[in-house]
Amino acid sequence: MTGDVFGSAGIRERVLAGWASAPVRFREDANAEEELALGGYVDRLVIELAQNAADAATRAGTPGRVLYEFRANTLVVANTGAPLDAEGVQSLATLRASAKRNDRVPSSVGRFGVGFSAVLAVTDEPVVLSRSGGVRFSKADTAAAIADLGSAALDTELRRRDGQVPVLRLPFAAEGEPPAGYDTAVILPLRDEAAADLVRRLLTEADDALLLALPALERLEIETDDTHRILENAADRWHVHRTAGTFTTAEREHLLADRPTEERTRPTWSVVWALPRSPLTEPPRVVHAPTPTDEPFSLPVLLLATFPLDSTRRHVAKGPLTDRLVQEAATSYAELLRQRAENRDDVLPLVPTGLAAGALDRVLRDEILRVLQNIPILPAVDGTILRPSAAVVVDGADEAFNEVLAPLVPGLIHARREDRLALDALRVRRIELAEVVDQLGGEEPPGWWRTLYAALSTMVTDPLIRESLGTLPVPLADGRLVRGARGLLLPGPEIPVDTLAAFGEYGVRVVHPDAVDPVLERLGAIPATPRSLLEDGAVRAAVEHAADADDPDAIAHAVLSLVAADPTQADGLWWLSDLVLRDADGDLVPANALVVEGSDAQAVLDADEVATIAGDVLDRYGLPALEAVGVLASLGVVAAPDVALDRLPEALQDLDGIEDWAYDVAPDGSRYGATVGELEAIRDLDWITDDSWPKALQLLGSDPELRRALVTQVRVVGPDDRPLGVPSYAAWWIREHVLLDDGEPLAGRADPDAEPVLATFLDEAPAWTAGLDAEVRTAVGLVRDVGDLDADGIGLVLDRLADPERDVDEASILRLWNRLGTLKLFPGAPPAQVRVLDTDDDADGGTRVTDADGAVVVDGPMWVQRADLGGFVIGSGAAADGLSDLFDVPLAQEVAEGKIDGEGTAADVPAIVRELVPEVPATWWEHEELTVDGVEVSWWVAADGAPHAATFDGLAKALAWAAGRWDRRHVIRAVLNEPDRSVELLVDAVYD
Repeated sequence: MTGDVFGSAGIRERVLAGWASAPVRFREDANAEEELALGGYVDRLVIELAQNAADAATRAGTPGRVLYEFRANTLVVANTGAPLDAEGVQSLATLRASAKRNDRVPSSVGRFGVGFSAVLAVTDEPVVLSRSGGVRFSKADTAAAIADLGSAALDTELRRRDGQVPVLRLPFAAEGEPPAGYDTAVILPLRDEAAADLVRRLLTEADDALLLALPALERLEIETDDTHRILENAADRWHVHRTAGTFTTAEREHLLADRPTEERTRPTWSVVWALPRSPLTEPPRVVHAPTPTDEPFSLPVLLLATFPLDSTRRHVAKGPLTDRLVQEAATSYAELLRQRAENRDDVLPLVPTGLAAGALDRVLRDEILRVLQNIPILPAVDGTILRPSAAVVVDGADEAFNEVLAPLVPGLIHARREDRLALDALRVRRIELAEVVDQLGGEEPPGWWRTLYAALSTMVTDPLIRESLGTLPVPLADGRLVRGARGLLLPGPEIPVDTLAAFGEYGVRVVHPDAVDPVLERLGAIPATPRSLLEDGAVRAAVEHAADADDPDAIAHAVLSLVAADPTQADGLWWLSDLVLRDADGDLVPANALVVEGSDAQAVLDADEVATIAGDVLDRYGLPALEAVGVLASLGVVAAPDVALDRLPEALQDLDGIEDWAYDVAPDGSRYGATVGELEAIRDLDWITDDSWPKALQLLGSDPELRRALVTQVRVVGPDDRPLGVPSYAAWWIREHVLLDDGEPLAGRADPDAEPVLATFLDEAPAWTAGLDAEVRTAVGLVRDVGDLDADGIGLVLDRLADPERDVDEASILRLWNRLGTLKLFPGAPPAQVRVLDTDDDADGGTRVTDADGAVVVDGPMWVQRADLGGFVIGSGAAADGLSDLFDVPLAQEVAEGKIDGEGTAADVPAIVRELVPEVPATWWEHEELTVDGVEVSWWVAADGAPHAATFDGLAKALAWAAGRWDRRHVIRAVLNEPDRSVELLVDAVYD
């Protein structure tokens, strides 16, 4: 079609005339268009042209189709629907007017006629071609038309604006036809590459939201050089809920009072919610009004509503209209969730939680949560759908447990951990699991309880939930219903029912067999193995009170039946020895006072303290079971772990003298803070008869368990964490209490293998001790060497050593002194008299006894020349110090200065001596007569290490002592006395 069919020339004349008469109008038009093009519509090109197409389809009453074709730097947007007319051209050329009034297009989306300005973001030369004619707009032609006016004022305005003119105010007639199959086409030659990039981005971003916002459009087709997309059938990909309405006259006066005139003529409103059917689809997180705004939105749905916009066309305007539409949107959203809930969709992820994304989002979320309170959207465990205000959640319960609880808790719904925020936002009432558990209980059969327990199977892995289930009711085999599974016994096939029944009156709590489930064990119930049943406090009470029971034999049978199945089950249960059993006379006697006929225990224990077990009891249950509960065939051992010496455990308290032992072995005599990791003690030592000790000790040494409890030292750890090895309880007791026929202790006597010199000072042990092995003899206190002596034994040896009636030779006393000097123990008081070497000139050697203050300890060979100091106790090094402490006798150098009188004559040590003993000094000092402290000696070594001598023999000793090679004194003396033997001695030295 050709010609100016839309009267564009007349429009130009009127606009130009207005500008010429009032240049300020030119400025206003230019500013308004620039604000729209660069502000609210800068990136709305695709949306605004689609909106125009939707309005055209609505006017034509036909489904709309739109084609976006972008090629050769030109965008063509073609659509079906009512073609362009003169009123439409007028609207395009008038920034503040619209051709979309209600009386003309009641359901049109656009409301201002300014959306076409979005094209200016990419072009300066837009063209609109329709079947009815065409118009174009041009920046260059508009500038030329202004220049042709010859208006100085307009020219000045144009210069001020750097040539920028309002492009869309002057339409020009255009020729051409839209593409085949379409009624109108907008042709946009793009301004530059930046405009092309913007078009590419906007076409890429086009999605289902366009079709949902513009229901008049059924198809969008997008073609570029490298892509071809078709958008249609959006409802197949979205759950869509639409609501709409018309305001009453009164509502219009209130709600639209602050809106522009164009809006006040539109009394309708609409809200569309679209929920993606696919979880992979991510809706745009902005509010659409109904096309996209910049209002952030946090819900995973698409909201399109006729919210009023501010002047930027980017934000929703505040006011009563927005408030009303928020209410309508919330009501509509609640209805969408109700529909989805009826279809068994999970709607909790659609409930607002967390922080709002913006001011409008916040008021929408608040209103949605308020409305949802009374909308049935939550599936109950019983299959109904409940309002949040009527729903209940049991914290910690899973689906299986909820199924069991449903009949007991009205309104119970399933709740996953990830739903907690949503349910809290809906103010769903929560009940603590412990509260529900406390309310359980009634006439339900045991099988119902087992179903309940089975439902807890996945929950009890959580320790907090196990704590909440601490009062869970459990039915017992005796018909009672108790709270809490901890400590209950779970019956199994290995324990007979009559065994359980025997302990019933003492409070053994056994779960009803029909209620047993593995969950109870996770909650603290104990499988009723023989061991767990024996450990039960009620069984212990039954054992301890068996003597007073109506049928003590039944208690004995129940216990022994359990133990007989596996005697090791009784390990550590020391109190089982209180179980009363029948003796050979038919009397009831505690097991720990019974012995087996003909046994070692019967042979050594006092018959007044023990009785013989009845033969039929032995035959029925067997010796291992009876020994496990304390009946003795041999002597028995009691063991206890982690023993605190100041708080001895019950298992040990019947041991004779155990408190005294603890005091004696405790570090520094204080039991407090001292511990033993594992203590084994032999029981009933006080029942062994005096004449039975030879056999008893043979027995203790031959049985591995008894032997270990006797000979192994106990490791005591003091408060300072230092360990100390001490005698075992059995070794201590025997040393303290076992007396021989002479009324003296066995302990402290000479071991059959004792050192002969030591044995002369000790009492002889009985001949039968020779049949004991060495470790046992040491444990019971026999003395093999000095190190075996205790403090009392050392005192005894020292007393006897000081007995002048005893004859002790030099060799024996020297060996004994060497051993005594290494002792770590000391008697309570030092001896008043001491045996010393007899150094009197008239004596023929030997030893004698002297007062302690007349003796000295000689720790070096040169001091042996000083008989003037007193009687000699001989020792070397540390042994000398030990002897000084033991006898409370000073060292020789502590009572004499050891100063050499005179200087002597220096002489060289012969070379042969230095070759044989390289450590000797190079010089020695010769004296005609050598005296020290006025006492004549043959040699001496001064404090500075210089050797002094008056004889060849003395020189050899002085050189050897000064060199620290006392062992070489004889070699030195030989070479000094016989120099011609030097070669022989050198040859011998090769093999030293």
